[in-house]
Amino acid sequence: MDPFDAGAGGLLKQPKSVWATAGASVVAFMGIGLVDPILPSIAQGLHATAGQVSLLFTSYFLITAVAMLVTGFVSSRIGGRKTLLLGLAFVVVFAGLAGTSGSVGELVGFRAGWGLGNALFVSTALAVIVGAAAGGSAAAILLYESALGLGMACGPLLGALLGDASWRYPFFGTAFLMAVGFLCIAVFLKEQPKPARKTSLLDPVRALGHGGLASAAVSAFFYNYTFFTVLAFTPFVLNMSPYRSGAVFFAWGVLLAVFSVIVAPRLQKRFGSLKVLGGSLVLLAADVLVLGYGSHTTAVVCTILSGAFIGVNNTVYTELALGVSDAPRPVASAGYNFVRWFAAAAAPYFAPKIEEWTDLHIPFVVAAVTAVVGALVVVVRRKALTHEAEELEPKHATEDGVAVFAN
Repeated sequence: MDPFDAGAGGLLKQPKSVWATAGASVVAFMGIGLVDPILPSIAQGLHATAGQVSLLFTSYFLITAVAMLVTGFVSSRIGGRKTLLLGLAFVVVFAGLAGTSGSVGELVGFRAGWGLGNALFVSTALAVIVGAAAGGSAAAILLYESALGLGMACGPLLGALLGDASWRYPFFGTAFLMAVGFLCIAVFLKEQPKPARKTSLLDPVRALGHGGLASAAVSAFFYNYTFFTVLAFTPFVLNMSPYRSGAVFFAWGVLLAVFSVIVAPRLQKRFGSLKVLGGSLVLLAADVLVLGYGSHTTAVVCTILSGAFIGVNNTVYTELALGVSDAPRPVASAGYNFVRWFAAAAAPYFAPKIEEWTDLHIPFVVAAVTAVVGALVVVVRRKALTHEAEELEPKHATEDGVAVFAN
């Protein structure tokens, strides 16, 4: 079935509940890159250093990583609708509080609460969309992936537009939009059946005992360090106005979305998942290295170009993580995310520290090395990763209604 078919079950013929959840997903993913163009403004407004402000990402993703052990436990007990509403409520409260922060410490703390809410929401959203979709999951999955890409692209743009007046406004804007999403889901989404089996807190950890899943998670850990060095540290290197920085990361997000949804599946079909992933990681390493040593214009171009490689990597990692083991996909997703998001928390903290200890170039050298290490793990552990990897269909990534957060 063509997911773009306007007939029954096509992309344009989904229930209001699906559109409401997808719309809220766009805003949820916007929250990841929202602060990118206003990081220098936040540092100036709160008299903080680049390292202190980068903790906005560290606290956010550290809580997200730990929350991956909790989200399945919660949703399997209270149901998808209530989990979504709980997550949205957390985001509304903590995003609003973030806008009132009087110190960088307060802001970092509020971002941690925001991360918990976002983890609860996005880890459940695709399951709800697929469950509520009409005529099968193909159109619903495409809608969700489109929402993800749109959110990652528009987050920096919204941050720039609102942040040009005050660094506080993007946080208030997010709280307002998520409140609208809360109301839409409360009105249009009916509760769906709870899973037959309740998920325990330790199930995701046990799933990592599978060699293939553990290998995918370890490789993704090193890759995520590179990814979030670009996302959290590069704005300080570019040192641009919120508008200009927002435009750069909007273009970055557009490439990420296009390569994730359109280009990556075609490359996988032609070359195979592992070859595509290894090659893309090496190209990302080269791109990041040039970013760190090039001129300002070169850095801008390489920042935007990195979105293409990141988009490809995200798609392939998702399919590997959810198809390589025999663990239930919700459990495999949680275990995989539990490992890799620790790197997303580490990179924003260590990149500014490495600059202080050395110079501006070395954080990007480290990021290039971690991308290469991720590729080496794929090469060395290719036998463990081969199970189903070369035969994965797009449905393998999401047929159980579970996404890998923030692909």
